[in-house]
Amino acid sequence: MPLSSEEKESLVAVAAKIRSNIVEMTCIAGSGHPGGSLSAVEILTVLFNKVMKIDPKNPDWPDRDRFVLSKGHAASALYGTLIERGFFPREEMNLFRNIGGILQGHPNMTKVPGLDISSGSLGQGLSVATGMALGAKLQKKDFRVYAIIGCGESQEGQIWEAGMAAAQFQLDNLTAFLDNNGVQLDGNTSDIIDIEPVVDKWRAFRWEVFTCDGHNMEDLLACVEKARQVKGKPSIIIAKTTKGKGVSFMEDTCTWHGVGDESQLDAALEEVK
Repeated sequence: MPLSSEEKESLVAVAAKIRSNIVEMTCIAGSGHPGGSLSAVEILTVLFNKVMKIDPKNPDWPDRDRFVLSKGHAASALYGTLIERGFFPREEMNLFRNIGGILQGHPNMTKVPGLDISSGSLGQGLSVATGMALGAKLQKKDFRVYAIIGCGESQEGQIWEAGMAAAQFQLDNLTAFLDNNGVQLDGNTSDIIDIEPVVDKWRAFRWEVFTCDGHNMEDLLACVEKARQVKGKPSIIIAKTTKGKGVSFMEDTCTWHGVGDESQLDAALEEVK
């Protein structure tokens, strides 16, 4: 269903707030992963505000949809999203990556409301999401499972092992997003280990594949709706994104993969408003 102009305006405003949260957390902490967090903002905005069946007042609701951030280093994006959704107070951002705070450098489900799994070891998240989706099938539950994987992470063999398993068990309640920004820790993905032709690979692994502009929320929602209609196999939405999206000096570069700089805070915040 197309977004009304009011709905689109509201989601765009939420995405801008999430970007501000990411920039504040990582720049003030002087560390983090702003590049790969900023590229995932629209995916998270759509999932947590339009798609997923969740309740911030009851984060452990048994029938909720599940979410796995397999690229766990993009934790600031997830935290920024959960703040805007009302899972915990904004003040927690002040202790991002601080030993005294709940918002550590990678998601910790024992401390942060709204997290379904701790993540960060690259490649493992899709296996966890596959297990969750299989568990729902075995328990005859109707919740869905969503996961975000990275393009650099897709060089990990465990991603493809999970892909085979999810297809084998016909997990049509599982939808993955590939945040395909083309840049990883120390360079372009295509120069390090090229994952292309990624669409053909996932189809060969017996997944339903959709492609879209990962910063266009209407495109993302349309793909999610199509994925919901798929029967007998899992789905993946390959979203073309931009590393560091929204901050010109962070875009399309690995320089801002894992660092923060408080001296750049005001300039970055001005761009993401």
